Amino acid sequence: MVEAGILQAQSGKVRLLKRNELQTDWDPGHDTRMPDWEIAQYLIRSLDQDGEVGAAELLAKVGDRGENARDLAYRLYSLCDRKGWTQEAIVYNSLVISWPEINRLASEIQPSAPHQTSFL
Repeated sequence: MVEAGILQAQSGKVRLLKRNELQTDWDPGHDTRMPDWEIAQYLIRSLDQDGEVGAAELLAKVGDRGENARDLAYRLYSLCDRKGWTQEAIVYNSLVISWPEINRLASEIQPSAPHQTSFL
């Protein structure tokens, strides 16, 4: 998880990175280790920063893995709600509530056409 860039282990202490500590230029196409937690955090950050369209663009890149991230967000929402962690509960719930529209928008995104070289 350290190599995936989502966990910090230092001086015998281990912690998950906060959303604002995650890479700003993350590309799931170049990430060989993508835990569902990581995908959920990037989807939430995209939703927060770029709205449903931004989250949909990211969902189109992660594909079916997005469903696992949504399910995890729902479970984390339930946990945070029970524990009284209101701010985090709201964040996870926002992804769950927006999911139908994010999913619809992602399904409309066409993969970019491969670059073609013309021979003259």
